[in-house]
Amino acid sequence: MKFFKLILVTYLLCWAGPGLPEQVYHTKDSFLAMAFPGGQPNTGVVWLTSQRKLDAEELLGHSPSELRIRYWSLNGRSAWILDKIGKEQPITIGVIVEDAKVEGVEILVYRESRGGEVRHDFFKKQFEGAQLIDNIDLDRNIDGISGATLSVNAVTNVTKWALYLHKQILE
Repeated sequence: MKFFKLILVTYLLCWAGPGLPEQVYHTKDSFLAMAFPGGQPNTGVVWLTSQRKLDAEELLGHSPSELRIRYWSLNGRSAWILDKIGKEQPITIGVIVEDAKVEGVEILVYRESRGGEVRHDFFKKQFEGAQLIDNIDLDRNIDGISGATLSVNAVTNVTKWALYLHKQILE
């Protein structure tokens, strides 16, 4: 009987796998309500031209596979919900941009086993007011988090990409 229980426990541990369930911190609707309090934003898309894909490689480290990216906007403010791989899993990140500056960064869904500290205010507040310089880099250094380098890089790169995309919808 003990042998059967041992086999059953081993099977269940293997079947469950090493992954952790995703952590949902905001839904799309709750993020958009935060981005546009008291207003209903318009939706739009940015088509990824050849040049925009080249620029994305510089900002994200890879060319996006999408043909277009959806955004929401109202009165010069835009909100972007974008995914970026951390170490192995996508992190869903929301970025709010107004006047070519970051108004806020939120982690909507976190799927990695490590690095979830990027969801905390002490990290996210570093992005407030950040701007893009020469379409390449932020105007400030973002402090890393020990053990969360890939997640920090993902949030930073998505923030740069959202600032770039915001500029594209204004042109």
